[in-house]
This record gives sequence, structure tokens and C-alpha cells, in this order.
Amino acid sequence: MIDSQVVWPALVAGALLVGIAKTALPGLATLAVALFATVLPARESTAMLLVLLLTGDLVAIWAYRREADFRALRRLVPTVVAGLVLGALFLAWVDDVVMRRTIGVILLALTGLTVWGIRRGLDSLVVTGTGGRAAYGTLGGFTTMAANSGGPVMVLYFMAAGFDMARLMGTQAWFFFLVNVAKLPFSAGLGLFRAEMVVPLLVLAPVVLLGTWLGRAVFRRLNQTWFNRIVLVLTVVSALYLLR
Repeated sequence: MIDSQVVWPALVAGALLVGIAKTALPGLATLAVALFATVLPARESTAMLLVLLLTGDLVAIWAYRREADFRALRRLVPTVVAGLVLGALFLAWVDDVVMRRTIGVILLALTGLTVWGIRRGLDSLVVTGTGGRAAYGTLGGFTTMAANSGGPVMVLYFMAAGFDMARLMGTQAWFFFLVNVAKLPFSAGLGLFRAEMVVPLLVLAPVVLLGTWLGRAVFRRLNQTWFNRIVLVLTVVSALYLLR
């Protein structure tokens, strides 16, 4: 399955970005998605990435185990589940180009809306408003099911909700661990997992772990302002790539 001299470096780089994203800069996960999708068929890359993301999730929930806001997570559950179902249906019926560009448009629109809301002082509406929470939750479930790209959506939600760096990382770590576990039966039902993925995953999982260690080192050197700026830039870059 993987024999190209171009493919392996891309997969290793993507796995490293997954690890860093899980413990420092969530927006990097979408760049990892882009790397995998460049060298593998989209559905195959989705399945491999799901396993690698879960590997990073386990490290992240341990690293930020004291920071998670479980009350916020419970409120998101119904809409995220609805988004997962919609994403699975979307994945089953559309081609790769439509899937990629749809996610890109969603990310750009939400980035603009979130920045506007924060600057206008409307961030509290995202936290308490049923409509805002439903929109972010549904889109988060949808994008993570369709293309493993839910990270930016939910990070934008938590950022707009006024979470500090540590609380954001802890809450999103548990969020994506639970969501990715929930995605397993959907992905299996769509026939995305194949036996030939086992060897590449055994090679790439340690790379993810290395990335989580590097991410922790980076996180300790960031302040809130730079964290927010980097996350927003990475979200826009990811969206533009998906729109290509």
C-alpha cells in the first residue's frame, strides 16, 4: 500500500503534527489531514488518521487531566451526535472534492464569525446560547466524521467561550477522545478499516507520541495571546488548503 518515497515522509510529518496538535496547537491536526489526503485516498486516510488521533488523544487527556470542563462537554453531546450521523451520511454519498471543499467553507465561515463575535463582545452568547452551541456542536461532529477536521471548529467554540489555554486543551482533549471513540463503529460500518493499514500504523503511532512530547514543550512557552493568534492562523491556512 505504501511504497513511494514521497508517501512515507508525508505520513511521518502528518503523524508528528497530530501529536503536536493534541498537546499544543490543535489547528495542526487539519494540516495533518491535508498531508494524509495528499498521498492517500481520502477514505483510507480518514481511517488511518482516526487511529493516530486516538493515540494522541490518550496522551492529551492524561497531560491535561485536571483542566477539562465536563459540564461544557455534556451540553455539547446531543448536537455532536447529530453531526456525526450527518457526517457519516455525507461521507457515504459525496466524492472527495465536494467533501474537502465543504469543510473548507465551513472553517472559513466559522473563523470569521468567531473573530467577529469575540471582538464585538458576543462570546458569552456562544457559551449560553442554545443556537450557538447547537451550531458549533453539529458542525464539529459533522466535520470530524467527514474528514477528521473537527478540531478547528471546536477550538473556535472553546476560544469564543473564553476558555484559557489549559482549560481549552483539557476540554478539547476529552471531547475528541470521546468523539473519536464514537466514530469507530461509523468508520467500520463504512468499510474504512483494512488489514494493510496495520503495519503503517505500527510505524506511525510512535511518531505521534514523539509529537505529543514536542507539543508539551511548545505549550509551556506560549502565552494566551500567541496561542489564540496561532490557532486562528492555522485554521485559516487549513481552510484555504481544503478549498484548493
